[in-house]
Amino acid sequence: MVKNKIKVLIAKPGLDGHDRGAKVIARGLKEAGMEVVYTGLRQTPAQIVRGAIQEDVDVIGLSILSGAHEHLFPEIIELLQKEGVDNLLVIAGGIIPEEDHEKLHDIGIAGIFTPGTPIREIVDFIEKNV
Repeated sequence: MVKNKIKVLIAKPGLDGHDRGAKVIARGLKEAGMEVVYTGLRQTPAQIVRGAIQEDVDVIGLSILSGAHEHLFPEIIELLQKEGVDNLLVIAGGIIPEEDHEKLHDIGIAGIFTPGTPIREIVDFIEKNV
């Protein structure tokens, strides 16, 4: 039996111009056998959701350093719900203060990975939850 590759969209929402971490994660996921679509910098929530739908991904990985996660992540989740997309795993990484993790989990962010998280841990989380 041929196992379908897990397909992941890595997105940088908002005006954050730092993408090194997102590129490292994208490469690590590819090396782990996943198909990865990287959207590039400065994506709006609508662009991210549209890209996820068009690419028919299993996972959206949001990377943020700007501190705008409390505004942008709920908007992305809301747009996914409006589009009737409820079968995607949404994870996040970057500079996200510990005190915000519970709020983000509550809105639907399944996993939060801060700098220094081993890529294997992210791969294992995705494989377990897709």
